[in-house]
Amino acid sequence: MGGLGNPMDSLAYREVRRKAIYDRKLEIVDTLEKKVNIDEFTEYVLSYTENFSNDMFQEILKHLRQCALDFQKAIRCDTWRQMFTDLFLDCDYGKVGLLDRQKILALLEEFYDRSPVSAKKRFCNPRQWPIIELQEIELADLWGDLHDDEVCEELNENLVLSQAEISEREILPCEPVGDNSQGSYEMSTSVSEGLLEQMDMSEAETGGISKEEKQAAESNDAEDAPVAEAVKETAARKESFLSEHSGQFGQQTSSETRLQDKDLQDQSIGPAYSDRQDSQAEAGQEFELPWSGDLLTFDLSFKYSSYGERIPKEWICENIRFADLCPIMADIQNRCTSRVRSAFDENCLNLPQFVQLMETFVGQDISLPTVKNLIEFIKEEYKQTEESKIEQLEKVRRTSRLAQRKLLLEALFEKWDKNASGFLDLKEVDAVLSTFKEGMEKEALRKAKGHFSSRYPQSSRAEKLSPKAFQTFLELVASEFTGDEDEVIDNIVEFLTTSVERSWMECLHSLTRRKWLHNIQQAAETSGASMEPVYKAVFKALSQDAEAHGDNKQISAYIALLEENQLSPERGQILLHYVACTADDAPYVLNQMLYKDMKGVSFAAVEEGKPIHVPRVQLHGNIHFWNYDRPVEERRGSLLVLPLQDAHWRVFGILGLDTLRDQSEKTIFLTHEISFCQGVSLAFSKAYHHVCTLENVLQMTLTALDWLYPRVPSIHTVITYLLEPGKDQTCDYALRKMITTDNTGQKEIHTSAVLLLRKENLLRDYLFKCIDTSEVVRTSVCGEYHIAVPLRDLSRQALGLFDISIGHHQKLPPHERKDLQKMLKMAQAACCEILKIPSEETKPTYVLEAEHMNLRHAGILFHRFMLQDLRECVQKLNAESFAEIKSYEEPPALVHNIVKAVLLLFNPKWKGSEKIESWSQCVLNLDDNLIQEIYCFDPTASSVQVQGELLLDCIGGVPRAEVWKQGSVPAEYLYNWVHTCLSLMEMTKSLQNKKAPAFTSKV
Repeated sequence: MGGLGNPMDSLAYREVRRKAIYDRKLEIVDTLEKKVNIDEFTEYVLSYTENFSNDMFQEILKHLRQCALDFQKAIRCDTWRQMFTDLFLDCDYGKVGLLDRQKILALLEEFYDRSPVSAKKRFCNPRQWPIIELQEIELADLWGDLHDDEVCEELNENLVLSQAEISEREILPCEPVGDNSQGSYEMSTSVSEGLLEQMDMSEAETGGISKEEKQAAESNDAEDAPVAEAVKETAARKESFLSEHSGQFGQQTSSETRLQDKDLQDQSIGPAYSDRQDSQAEAGQEFELPWSGDLLTFDLSFKYSSYGERIPKEWICENIRFADLCPIMADIQNRCTSRVRSAFDENCLNLPQFVQLMETFVGQDISLPTVKNLIEFIKEEYKQTEESKIEQLEKVRRTSRLAQRKLLLEALFEKWDKNASGFLDLKEVDAVLSTFKEGMEKEALRKAKGHFSSRYPQSSRAEKLSPKAFQTFLELVASEFTGDEDEVIDNIVEFLTTSVERSWMECLHSLTRRKWLHNIQQAAETSGASMEPVYKAVFKALSQDAEAHGDNKQISAYIALLEENQLSPERGQILLHYVACTADDAPYVLNQMLYKDMKGVSFAAVEEGKPIHVPRVQLHGNIHFWNYDRPVEERRGSLLVLPLQDAHWRVFGILGLDTLRDQSEKTIFLTHEISFCQGVSLAFSKAYHHVCTLENVLQMTLTALDWLYPRVPSIHTVITYLLEPGKDQTCDYALRKMITTDNTGQKEIHTSAVLLLRKENLLRDYLFKCIDTSEVVRTSVCGEYHIAVPLRDLSRQALGLFDISIGHHQKLPPHERKDLQKMLKMAQAACCEILKIPSEETKPTYVLEAEHMNLRHAGILFHRFMLQDLRECVQKLNAESFAEIKSYEEPPALVHNIVKAVLLLFNPKWKGSEKIESWSQCVLNLDDNLIQEIYCFDPTASSVQVQGELLLDCIGGVPRAEVWKQGSVPAEYLYNWVHTCLSLMEMTKSLQNKKAPAFTSKV
């Protein structure tokens, strides 16, 4: 800058920056809750950019402009979403909050079929994913169907669109209306396709400034010539930009707009334009709608997500019949996590799901008249019979009744479980129920107990009832009684409620203890798959209770997990590994190993599955003291050892407490303290298995991404998020970034917390829409196209998502698109299987030998489901399927190598022999026997001895696209099957050689 001084100090430069930023039309900062005028906005931005260099400042301007364009697009989409919301309410004749999904899909197909060819290229095909579910696609369409002409045609059309052409489809910027200080603006929602073609792209990127700004800068040009020159250039660009706006839109009156729109609606169903040349004319045919300053559909899911599942506060507060349970029900409701998410249902759509489906169908490049045509078509054609209305209404009522019943029975459980032990004694519940109706229903009760034993054999043997098992038990009892089931259950609840009395102090203690137990579960759900927060929450709960309800006891606490004894097997098959403890005990306890041949009562608690309380350790004679420095005369106090049990009451470790640090006389654990400690052990078990489940889901995800990247190189990045419940009432949930994978397949696992909150990520709201609706969302952000795909739990609600960026291309090449679909389908299937493992209600299915070996098989599951899919595909092959391959005299080398790899997998001794090297001999093996062998083959079986190098010599390093180009469905199946077998064999071998890691923690 020579001797002119720092231009950052120039008032003219500062004013140029202030106005230039504002002319990017970014009116809203921080959150949707606060709106600012021009001066407030510029001061806010300047506070962050005051010390930026000129280059840095230009970069931030470019970024803010792109954000503004994305936000303007969001405003336009918000207008459409509001129109779709109104459409839903119009079609919901029965006012039950649900529409028939299959009927809506059928109408979208009809609208699509009747639309011009050019419009179809902008719509999302309603017969394809993501409109339909991956589970609704035939296997042959995922693994075969290699000649998808429609997809290829769409691909070729879209690939010619440059980023500049894509950015042209933006909505017009805001212009101030009236008093700027009031923050009032009018937003044009017209599509400005073609507008930027008349401008130099640099002008479109940098915007402009006013004449006044220009004059202010010119008066100072002798002092700061470079800044004045910048002002002139920017002012000229602004004048050019504004003239373009007035030339395009300034001469059209509102009446002309209405007439043109009416003419469009009178046309046949379908988009208003036929090809790209019409887009500029369209821009003038759309409404210019004022923007209120609010995104009207921002909180759709808060208002409309869970029809039937919401329990009115009035029902809780005014239910006189269960007045004693009302405070407990209210507390349970307050502890519940977000109810914003909607579960996917293949038959029904609630309002947020319907709006999202419609938005996915129309995409981002459709005109307003076309959207209105679509809305009118759906409104006219969506018909519902009276029977269908009644059926949907009954479904909503049934869902509501079940939700209310669940809440009522949870409250009853908690009233009985006064010390928050986490379970009820089955014998005690049975004894009280046997007096119901003066003992007249004993036979029905006996039958119900028999059914319960078959459904919950472990609970029946342990004679313990978890909250879910308790609910099931009472429902089985009610089903055996005569009369309406809902009324019978209400009568049973009323009877059991009056059968137990709790004092006000007991209720208060119970409420406090349950909050501490809830903190343990919340620690697991917000831990990012780490055990550290869980250990801390456990020890904090124990210490708080010892202080508040245990005469201020000073306790030591520790957690030990059962492990296979690989170090000294002669000392016992298993050992207890101490993985966490209170901080003062870490030097003596942490990472210690307790063997069965050592002193102690811990293994007795493991084997008996019951707590062991030693009131005075100095008198017991079989206690192991880890702190050898403690004098013998100070080894006094009480010891409590509780078994850690999973949902099926199987022991996997111990939770121990002692009072050896307490010098007072009252160190014995009382009954209510022991009961609460049992509740802590069960809460820890649930939290522990939750974290293990998340770890397994992430491990499966890593395996899925490893499979994906060599096959879909067009993907730029994949970010994996997991859902976490909000920490307070103002936050429904957060998204934690767990894994980022770049375009080379390199993965970054985020160990530090990277949390996204809805209110802080307006331009990434597509992620929250995906979680809210449990549906796929497609959008463009900062010029890049994204596909957000939910990962669902067993209730079909989203527990996480994949944010897949495909760069500036709207679609993937056909074979890459199908490989992405395969990965997503297998990942979802594997996720559901992982979630079954800790559940007391479902049991996992084992298919491969490796799954019976207690290996950590989260990664194996992904390939197992892929193998199962391919087995089914291969089984459908027959002689006719192989006819084309067999007809070759000299086949393509790749096809020959694929067949060789299959045969070598079963017959490694054939390497180099004529049986596989000679094509005429090789094809003789393509018969029904080979198909059956493929279907039954288990690559993880111990009897399988295959040299992977033999197979890789045949098909290793072959680009995935080359197989696709062969156009052979059998070759496609066999290629994928061989690779899947190879992956499973390598993974099994790796797991067998790897020792399971042990957790360590000091809290």
